[in-house]
Parts: sequence; C-alpha cells; structure tokens
Amino acid sequence: MRGLRGEVDIGKPRWLPKHSAVNIQGFASIDQHALIRRLGKLPDAQLAEIKAAIRELLGL
Repeated sequence: MRGLRGEVDIGKPRWLPKHSAVNIQGFASIDQHALIRRLGKLPDAQLAEIKAAIRELLGL
C-alpha cells in the first residue's frame, strides 16, 4: 500500500497473506474462464466502498 488516492484499503482478509489494498486506477476486465479458483470474498461494505471510489475516479 502506498496511500495513493486510487487505493482502497481492505485490511488483511484471512485469505490474503498481508494487509492489502485495491488499486482502482489499475483495474481491468478479464475473461471469467481465466480464473482458476476463488480465494475469498470481500464484505458488501468494502465492495460498496470500492464501487464508490471507482465512481469518484471516473466522475460518475
């Protein structure tokens, strides 16, 4: 984590090895078939925070 405007702190989910952040400036779409397995799921409140940050970044 670098504390940048484009980062949303997600703490340390039990399924990740360390404290982490979502980089909303570097997001990209990928084909769902490229995914091998799900590591975990973020709580709805964190997903809402990420979506709000993306809307703000895009000026929506």
